[in-house]
Amino acid sequence: MANILLIGGSGFVSGTTANQALEQGHNVWAITRGKRPLAEGIIPITVDRDDREAFSNAISDLNQKWDLVIDAIGYAPEDAQQDIAVFRDKTDHLVFISTDFVFDPAQRKFPQLEESDHYLPDIYGGKKRLCELEFINGDTGNMNWTVVRPCHIYGPGSKLGCLPDHGRDDNLIQHIREGKPLELVGGGHFLQQPILAKDLANLMLSCLGNPKTYGEIFQAAGPDIIESREFYFIIADILGVPHPDIVELPVGEYLTENPGRASFCCHRIYSLDKLKAAGAPVPSTSVYEGLKEHVESLLQ
Repeated sequence: MANILLIGGSGFVSGTTANQALEQGHNVWAITRGKRPLAEGIIPITVDRDDREAFSNAISDLNQKWDLVIDAIGYAPEDAQQDIAVFRDKTDHLVFISTDFVFDPAQRKFPQLEESDHYLPDIYGGKKRLCELEFINGDTGNMNWTVVRPCHIYGPGSKLGCLPDHGRDDNLIQHIREGKPLELVGGGHFLQQPILAKDLANLMLSCLGNPKTYGEIFQAAGPDIIESREFYFIIADILGVPHPDIVELPVGEYLTENPGRASFCCHRIYSLDKLKAAGAPVPSTSVYEGLKEHVESLLQ
């Protein structure tokens, strides 16, 4: 049994991780603004991380140390700086969730390894890369760190859909059931490796006590490489309805109107060899089984 703290705890990924940690018998704390309920058994720390002084005081006042801290919501480099300043003497190990959007989509390799000479500038993926650099170059003292870069994350607790214009779509199930066509960028032919949130949670929790994960960055992707359109076809199969027709949104036109979404419009294929070498659990839930669980949770 370990003491685990989640920065987050009521969101999609953070909530899934909290539940997995509880199932594994750990003591679980969660930093939350108190706007959404936490699962039973989670110890709340109610504070807004954007209030830097209040955040620091809330952690300091607890006089508590954790075996593992997982930052599920850090986005700006100031968040990573905060993690280092506040937790370097409060935890043995911190896991930071980055994103596979750190890479320049025009310079990707297939499969993409963890290291690259081509990262995005200062947009979402670029900011996450700046967070990574804070851990790489910062003085973390005795606190070990690990960074994970998930591909598209799906599963119970989230909306369905992996590609514009039907990404995280509230009405996707109804849309598919009614036989309406789907408008997908590039016709949905981009390849990706979606990861079930539960697999990502177990991967991060497995870093606890594993020195091979210290000071390392890992791609976090599922076992199946599929065209994005296949993601939607699988949903139709689970619902027992015909596959939807796909209307292609031309990539060039879409990016002209949405330049900040270029990271969706590329193949997202990753090597998981580094995870295997570290002895971490490689995500193994098939897209079909994961989506079946996801769809059923929404139908309930």
